[in-house]
Amino acid sequence: MNELDDVQGEKLQKVLAQAGFGSRRAMEEWIVAGRVSVNGEPATLGMRVVPGDLIRTEKRMLRVGARAHAVRVLLYHKPEGEIVSRDDPGKRASVFDKLPKLRGQKWIAIGRLDFNTSGLLIFTTSGELANRLMHPRFEVEREYAVRVQGTLTEEQITRVLKEGVELEDGKATFEKLEDQGGEGFNHWYRVMLKEGRNRIVRRTFDALGLPVSRLIRVRFGIINLPPRLKRGMTAELGEGEIVQVLDWAGLSAHENEPEPAPAARTARRKR
Repeated sequence: MNELDDVQGEKLQKVLAQAGFGSRRAMEEWIVAGRVSVNGEPATLGMRVVPGDLIRTEKRMLRVGARAHAVRVLLYHKPEGEIVSRDDPGKRASVFDKLPKLRGQKWIAIGRLDFNTSGLLIFTTSGELANRLMHPRFEVEREYAVRVQGTLTEEQITRVLKEGVELEDGKATFEKLEDQGGEGFNHWYRVMLKEGRNRIVRRTFDALGLPVSRLIRVRFGIINLPPRLKRGMTAELGEGEIVQVLDWAGLSAHENEPEPAPAARTARRKR
């Protein structure tokens, strides 16, 4: 915390969320369920903590202090053939296998990409930031490069932009759809939408009779996939870039006190 913080400390659920344990709402549920203690005593909803307090959950602990508020943001160019999960019965390769190791925090994936989709995947240590960017009510833009088998008609383009395409879980509408050309049977489009329903881009094109043969996420919100970031590589945002992201997400950079992160200028290939 900084000198402007209330002398009584900050709310426990806020500190846990900022440290990457989960969203504030999830942390409130943990507290009510008795899964959190502070200095050896069961935590209660509304409790405040100050620097030096020791917070324990079922699997992790956190010493409250300035470093507990450090926010880190990592970009990863996901290749096809990896899952966005820490646990997989099939033992397939996971994106989490490629990320830098953390002490006292964990990487949280902001949204998902399915097994056969590549492109920009963002990770953060802030549960609050992750929740803000993924929650449907914030309508964060996602942009994709899509290669399909066939070509959309003018009628189909109008339909997907204006009326929407009916799927089993409701209509899907693209905010933007640009023809990027192509050769032979394959055709490229650039699409933008403001929701992250499971496989929504693939399912929408499938419903139009155009199977997707390749799908790449190139932008999430204000963050673009850097051209220099090759598949299987990571790049961490610097302090100034993180402040911009927090600002855009409506979170106070001062509350999170982001510490200088390793320079994002050099991408690293993970073995």
